[in-house]
Amino acid sequence: MNRRQFAKSAALMGAASLLRGAAKPVRTYVGTYSSPQGPEGSKGRGSGIYRFDMDPQSGYLTQRSVFKDETNPSWIAIDRTRTRLYAANETEAGSVSAFSIDPSSGDLDLLNRASSGGAGPAHLSLHLSGKYVLVANYAGGTVAVLPIIEDGKVGEPVDVHKHSGTVGPAKAATGPNGSFAISGHDKPHAHMVESDPTGHFVLVADLGLDEIFIYKFDIASGKMTPNNPPSFKLPSGDGPRHFLFQTNRHWFYTLQEESSTLVTCDWDSARGTLKPKQTISTLPKDFAGTDFTSEIVQSPDGRFLYVANRLHDTIAWFSVGGDGKLAWAGEEWTRGDYPRSFTIDPTGKFIYSCNQRSDAIACFKRDIKTGELAFTGQYTPVGTPAIIRFA
Repeated sequence: MNRRQFAKSAALMGAASLLRGAAKPVRTYVGTYSSPQGPEGSKGRGSGIYRFDMDPQSGYLTQRSVFKDETNPSWIAIDRTRTRLYAANETEAGSVSAFSIDPSSGDLDLLNRASSGGAGPAHLSLHLSGKYVLVANYAGGTVAVLPIIEDGKVGEPVDVHKHSGTVGPAKAATGPNGSFAISGHDKPHAHMVESDPTGHFVLVADLGLDEIFIYKFDIASGKMTPNNPPSFKLPSGDGPRHFLFQTNRHWFYTLQEESSTLVTCDWDSARGTLKPKQTISTLPKDFAGTDFTSEIVQSPDGRFLYVANRLHDTIAWFSVGGDGKLAWAGEEWTRGDYPRSFTIDPTGKFIYSCNQRSDAIACFKRDIKTGELAFTGQYTPVGTPAIIRFA
């Protein structure tokens, strides 16, 4: 082999190696506020549910299609088979949409819609059994269970619970200095619903009542019955918004919207009870003013917890100790206004912030060892983005 032939052969081998190492794009879906009457009385500027391809090497998002929908599909969930997507349509009527995901293109095809069991559904999740969609109706103050029927469609609710109780004060007593955060304490507001890691309990955060409601769940019928005790109470006015179960299944974290706090609890999976053991602020020590938290996410390895602060417009991260307690580790500016939610990609290397009032999604590189975030310089234009999910 002469020098020219060797060089050509080496180049071909190198190209083949790069092709073998190239990672496939990750299908990505973004739900938006899309109706003329959008969030907080503003106009939704999204067009429905967007589909992107995410490059797992660079984190870059490439838009591929849009399923046009003016019903505010502001929360979405994808099933385990990656063949179905479900959306909560945050309107006064309140509905849930079921979609099939085209296996070759990734485009969405609407299967059907059903009532969400209340007004303004702000959150939904899929039960671990794969048989039900659980929906939290913020405006209606209800939580509903919808069966997943033939071909992945959703049926009408098989169970609906309307919360009742004493609403908290307009202002959280435990909020940051100088806070004027006032939101949601006019009536019950179910803000999130999800089953525990066993599937035998369903928990609901009610912002207006400052409680985490706990239900026993019958997988065969889809019926929920109040646990004993039926709820976990938080300081009056704090406004629990979102929560998560830690990777080891025994720790539970709840994020309060108006007090900007995280509460760490031990979860008893046999009795369905929560025992608090730590409260920590989501803001730096010297912060003074108004903030509304929005989302809480854990790293794939469970070593870090991330939360979003709106108005302060940061994503803060905390290290998780051996006992589950949290320690402040840092924060990063979201490079946009009002992060409605954010998500870590499947590789664990990137975080995407849906900056609702900036009409863009900002991408950050995540240091897997330290948890630290660094802006990649990538903005993806999307009107009033609310949530991003990977398939």
